[in-house]
Amino acid sequence: MKAGVRALGVAESYREHTSTLAGAVVRADRVADGFALTTCTVGGTDATRAVASLFDRLDRQDVRYLLVAGIAPAWFNILDLHALGSAVDRPIVSVTFEPSDGLADPIRDAFGDEAAQRRLATYRAQPDRHAVSVNGETVFVRSVGLDDDETAEVVRAFTPEGGRPEPLRVARLVARAVDGFRADG
Repeated sequence: MKAGVRALGVAESYREHTSTLAGAVVRADRVADGFALTTCTVGGTDATRAVASLFDRLDRQDVRYLLVAGIAPAWFNILDLHALGSAVDRPIVSVTFEPSDGLADPIRDAFGDEAAQRRLATYRAQPDRHAVSVNGETVFVRSVGLDDDETAEVVRAFTPEGGRPEPLRVARLVARAVDGFRADG
């Protein structure tokens, strides 16, 4: 992949009722060249809209991929990757870093019937998760708009070392810094 190809990474940090979502535009050669912030509700259903708004706020037509850290930010505020892909007209890659038996049981345990069913319907409509080996580590990905080989190529191209793609690493650092600033202020 060419060094100047850009991805928007979105990661979160949360305290109490609000989750800070940070978006970081990072080139494949590790140069960060854009940031945006928004919030979504912890335990809510607004994460998909919030991530799409980050993309819109940046107004960066040069961003080729959207990478999100996980599928359930802000305590099961489930991302609809298909709707997000339609909203931003870019391939979407969700990356997680731990093996998991899935979120169905934790969602049922955390919410009442109607709220759980709404989240489960969104969750079950998402692409299957599969493992990708990168730099000797394993990450787990779901994608919309890319096949499995293309997804692995994108994840590896944006992960120069370790197992966390650089756009997600930088976005997570920004989100945590903003949350720390808010907590101190």
